[in-house]
Amino acid sequence: MSENITPDWKLFETQRATHKRHAKRRTPLTILIRKVREQHGWLGNMSAHPVEWEGKKYRTTEALFQALRFDDPEVVVAIREQKSPMAAKMVAKKHKAQMTVEPMSEDDLFHMRLCLLLKVEQHPELKNRLLETGNEEIIEDCSKRKRGSALFWGAAFDGEKWVGDNQLGKLWMELREELQPTRCLAA
Repeated sequence: MSENITPDWKLFETQRATHKRHAKRRTPLTILIRKVREQHGWLGNMSAHPVEWEGKKYRTTEALFQALRFDDPEVVVAIREQKSPMAAKMVAKKHKAQMTVEPMSEDDLFHMRLCLLLKVEQHPELKNRLLETGNEEIIEDCSKRKRGSALFWGAAFDGEKWVGDNQLGKLWMELREELQPTRCLAA
């Protein structure tokens, strides 16, 4: 599956520079991604927003994201056919030895960004909701699971500050910045 996607490394380097800007920026308001049923739960990969990729429908971006880590068509189908995003994640975990994309790698980040982009392209109301977040910082709150990949994709509040890479939040903020309508100034 991953051989169908050729990462645009020049674009990725540009995105990395934007990523670094967001890492240093702090805003007074923070949007937390926690549970699907909460106000901003739609920003999470477990939300019930199906996406289509290469003519196939995935029930959630989590299912697509997990499937993109594999080349074996049988594993990809097994992930896609799961009825819940957590079940899709568990199938991927079961086949971890067959992954062709290293979790938390540059390819993994590229795939996550693709999933988020597909989500807002295929659900225009989510694009509008994302733009409505203004300049607020977006953080995947992993305070209840402060280990492993959780601190890569999200951040945990330690009582004083947020600790973690928060890659999911940064990707959302980058995408939001790119989706901002451009304003032409009259000369």
